[in-house]
Amino acid sequence: MYKKVTSDMNFAERELKILKFWDENHIFAKSEKQRKDGPYFTFYDGPPTANGKPHIGHVITRVVKDIIPRYRTMKGHNVNRKAGWDTHGLPVELEVEKALDISGKPEIEKYGIEPFIQKCKESVWRYEKDWRDMSHRVGFWIDMDDPYITYHDTYIESVWWSLRQIWDKGLMYKGHKVVPYCPRCGTALSSHEVAQGYQDIEEPSVFVNFKVKDKDEYIMAWTTTPWTLPSNVCLAVNANEKYARAKCGDKIYILAEALLETVLKEKYEVLEFVKGAALEGIEYEPLYKVFEPEGKSFVVVCDDYVSLSSGTGVVHNAPAFGEDDARICRANGLPFIQPVDARGCFTENVPFWAGLFVKDADPLIVKELKASGRLYLAEPYTHSYPFCWRCDTPLIY
Repeated sequence: MYKKVTSDMNFAERELKILKFWDENHIFAKSEKQRKDGPYFTFYDGPPTANGKPHIGHVITRVVKDIIPRYRTMKGHNVNRKAGWDTHGLPVELEVEKALDISGKPEIEKYGIEPFIQKCKESVWRYEKDWRDMSHRVGFWIDMDDPYITYHDTYIESVWWSLRQIWDKGLMYKGHKVVPYCPRCGTALSSHEVAQGYQDIEEPSVFVNFKVKDKDEYIMAWTTTPWTLPSNVCLAVNANEKYARAKCGDKIYILAEALLETVLKEKYEVLEFVKGAALEGIEYEPLYKVFEPEGKSFVVVCDDYVSLSSGTGVVHNAPAFGEDDARICRANGLPFIQPVDARGCFTENVPFWAGLFVKDADPLIVKELKASGRLYLAEPYTHSYPFCWRCDTPLIY
């Protein structure tokens, strides 16, 4: 049945002979017909986008995917191998933006959404033949003549139908989730996309004084994102760590005992040591009045995620811009505020920097904090920060 494999075998040539045999004898179709009465096993191809050329990574995924249908066929199943094409999403939009020499959603809207969609539909099939040729060459058995296509109404309506079923069962709700977001592309990024775009950059880090309500004392917090300070809702400390009330110059600061020597640059006197739990509930004056609080706001809360590895042992929390921030504020019944629009710019709720991209506002915020006496120290901080792998825009969370 099998010919002996010789030591001088040309594997590429052998593969081409096998492909030719399969094609001339319609082996794929016969394998499906042979199992037509078997139990169904449906395989939907996780669809590629045909406006980009296939590469070695796609070869690997094609080969791995092919294992499952072949195994199920050998087990006697009637395997419906239906191909698909992902015709939505940023890869398509970005290619068309480049071709039209435009950038971002405002320019797309100016060009016209319907004409832009039509251009995307034309672009999406640019490399379909390359994908067919690659799939055929690696022996990937799948029906590419009757694929599902994500821009077809039948596909879109099937998604709407699925969402409606979930809604009718009471399994859908509206909430907030903090995600890495590209303000230029206007979309969230997955974790593997974020991993592709890290760059080492230097940014301003600030040690900020939050004045305790009705007292001449200041809780000191550290942040590497000054632009989130207008959205501050609470300060978090670690209930089990020791904190100090320390007099330095003419001010009294509250911060972690373990970080006194690192943070305070002048001679200081410790007035009192307390556990973080004793600080819980202390109210302070907001840095900026960008919203009228409904219920509890601008208070100290406790959470175990606060560490003493850097900063002051006090973490400023803005619920729209950090996973832990959102979790802490939700757990403590604190309000959710979002004074940044989809382009990453401050809204009119922040009138002094309205319309400004948040990262560009950092030096202005530092300057304002210094002028108002609420800045203890600003110093450069070098760290690895994620940028959009598509357009090189800094991400915001």
